[in-house]
Amino acid sequence: MNAALGEAAGDLARKPKDYAALIAEHFKAYNEEFGRITRRAALNFLAEDWQSAQRDAITRIELYGHRVGRCVAALAIELRERVTDEPLWGEIKQAYDLVVARRPDSDFYRTFFNSVTRDLFGTVGVNPAVEFCSTSVGRASGAVPIRVYRVGSSLPGAVREMLADLPFGAAIARPDAVVHRVSADIGRYFSTGRGGGTPESIELIEPVFYRGMHAFIVGRIIGDGSLTPLVIAFSNSPAGVDVDSVMLSRAEVGSLFGYSRSYFHVDLPVVSAAITLLRSFMPRKSIDELYTVLGRAKQGKTERYFALQRHLAASIDSFVHAPGERGLVMIVFTLPSYDLVFKVIRDHFGAPKTSTRADVIERYRFVFRHDRAGRLVDAQEYKRLRLPLARFMPALAEELLAAASESCRIEGGDLIVEHCYVERRLRPLNLFLRESEPAAAEAAIIDYGQALRDLAASNVFPGDLLTKNFGVTSHGRVIFYDYDEICLLTDCMFRDLPRPSCEEEETSAEPWFHCGPHDVFPEQWLQFLAIPPALREVFLRHHGELLTASWWRAQQSRFTEEPARTASRVAAAGR
Repeated sequence: MNAALGEAAGDLARKPKDYAALIAEHFKAYNEEFGRITRRAALNFLAEDWQSAQRDAITRIELYGHRVGRCVAALAIELRERVTDEPLWGEIKQAYDLVVARRPDSDFYRTFFNSVTRDLFGTVGVNPAVEFCSTSVGRASGAVPIRVYRVGSSLPGAVREMLADLPFGAAIARPDAVVHRVSADIGRYFSTGRGGGTPESIELIEPVFYRGMHAFIVGRIIGDGSLTPLVIAFSNSPAGVDVDSVMLSRAEVGSLFGYSRSYFHVDLPVVSAAITLLRSFMPRKSIDELYTVLGRAKQGKTERYFALQRHLAASIDSFVHAPGERGLVMIVFTLPSYDLVFKVIRDHFGAPKTSTRADVIERYRFVFRHDRAGRLVDAQEYKRLRLPLARFMPALAEELLAAASESCRIEGGDLIVEHCYVERRLRPLNLFLRESEPAAAEAAIIDYGQALRDLAASNVFPGDLLTKNFGVTSHGRVIFYDYDEICLLTDCMFRDLPRPSCEEEETSAEPWFHCGPHDVFPEQWLQFLAIPPALREVFLRHHGELLTASWWRAQQSRFTEEPARTASRVAAAGR
């Protein structure tokens, strides 16, 4: 009895502000660990330790869910039977807002709070009593550290000073050649008039951006009332650090920060301040997309959700089936006035699909964790969405309720989507090829082949290569977005097509040779890819080797040899 009285007294001694402080401390612990992992990217880059870089990328992605789970478990122990006491949580929320209001990136703290309460309450839609229902929408709460380099009469001098300040400046193998390359690219861009005048100064975000095997310095060039983005990409090899590319156009830089890219590792003291600066030369880039590509995927999801709610309140059009062929695995719908698609898994998959719901979820998780190489759209997972039923076309609502009943149901005047993926809307490649002018269609089919090459270079095989499973961005870039059969390239068995030994085999309507579950025969693809006849010759001229098993086996060999090379380089760096 005394122990019970002691526990009761402890409960009375704890106030809402104490629980608020506990949640804030859990987020702080998450944020500090996020920063430690992020900072390791610089060491991985210098050591050419790409395997550790990849492991850190996955660990950092999964860190948020782990930390939310730990906070939920701690609160369940602290609050016991009051863990879902809504009035109490209203007080905790109010106290929490006071605790975090003046902290940099305070929206991150509020999103963490929402994640905790959604797990505890199983919230469908939004519960304003225990959730924060708006964000500062990207308004900076601090400053981003920048370095300024005056160009004066010597652009090479400014570039040389800029490179010397880099944390890996001493590792640049050919500094004079790099200075010449960067200066020439900048000078050439401005000489054409695209820069809008003469460069006066270069402003760089001080922290370096790392992604995969590359490091990037990001900033802008100021001159004669103009503002030009500047991104310089570096790679490292046994020969030393060298420049890969100098990006100066908004289209190039926008693609680098786009929704088909993996997340940067950059140690920013105040992310919202960096977003304000980045939008000065990428004004069309959405805030949610920038938060996401800077590694703050949960905040990106939050910003995207609230932006959708604002759009729904300001628009009148209805959700409809997304353009393109209906899928066997997903029901895909969109709002015509908004550039998102919603993908809901069907209850049952039609033939020839043999995968399960769990398989599909695991493949989307694979994409979330893997290097997207600029060719895989970022699919954000949402749970327990509440959308107004009146905004759905009847045929779409009927299909969702009948064919995706595990995910969709009606509650009052709303359609509840228990589970879905939300992506940026793209024009399906098969429709684009059909509708576009010949030059645009040719460029797209060439980039389709390049997309396959880029995915192979990141150890990804799309599985289903039909053009309907690829989309085209507003800049004409081809992106893969159907992940039902995606897998590692190294999990496939690329085989040469056996030659028939007799007429009976040659004329057989069914395969006369054994096919394993992972066997792939590239020689057979062309007749199934749905490339319009007029574009087949274009594809063959640029990418004919993709129809040979030997090309794919050569790509696979890179991934079996690379671990040994990486281990050797890391050991050498340690010595």
